[in-house]
Amino acid sequence: MAKHTAQTRRGEIVRLATTSGLASVEELSDQLGVTASTIRRDLAKLTAQGKLARTYGGVMSLAHHPEASLRQRLGEAHAAKRDIARWAADQIEPGETVLLDAGSTMGALADAITKTPELTELTVVTAGISAMVTLTDSVGIDVIALGGRLRPLSQAFVGPLAEAAVQRLSFDRAFMGADSVHAERGICEADLEQTRLKELMMSRAEHTYVLAHADKLGQSPFHAWAVMPRAWTLVTDESADPSALQAFRDNGIEVVVAPRRD
Repeated sequence: MAKHTAQTRRGEIVRLATTSGLASVEELSDQLGVTASTIRRDLAKLTAQGKLARTYGGVMSLAHHPEASLRQRLGEAHAAKRDIARWAADQIEPGETVLLDAGSTMGALADAITKTPELTELTVVTAGISAMVTLTDSVGIDVIALGGRLRPLSQAFVGPLAEAAVQRLSFDRAFMGADSVHAERGICEADLEQTRLKELMMSRAEHTYVLAHADKLGQSPFHAWAVMPRAWTLVTDESADPSALQAFRDNGIEVVVAPRRD
């Protein structure tokens, strides 16, 4: 019976580490009602089995989280992305220089910009191919494409060349995408190249907005995180859970719920 209990507990540890992204010894001890030393023995066993990786003071799951391609994400939460993009486009002033991160929501924002005729003498800097293509024929919009290594899944440029270009620019506003966004940890992405570039982008902006529909809030699908600037704004849609939004507000983050538009 004791062996079964230990197996069940270890299975729960793997589940918690997978769903939350990171788990500390103290958190696991509190949640599972056992001592810290028992948790440490469980972690040693699970690490030896290749199910977890130890970190300073805790553990993270080695379970594979498949990254969705841009093509797959285009069909997700289409109405929510459109509403978020329209709100974001309304914040831009003529003559500004703005940065559009990569991703399907950035593609929607690029489309919203093209449908806002008063946005003239605008400079748009982007690493995303979808935004580049959408803005190609726009009159009065100067497009600066960041170079670098192409990530086929996200259809975006990353790496040292993209970083070098960002460091030579500044932005009135930066509109960021995310695989997920957490009130305490920041933006979550599939790899460190993406998070490094996002940090540089945000550091060069006067105002930073993270555009993320409700399903992306509070999730930890990967283990690469972008450290956020002191002040930034989360823009999400009306389907977001109020408790999820409160977690961001409690951390001093401005939260905007984009109104639904027909």
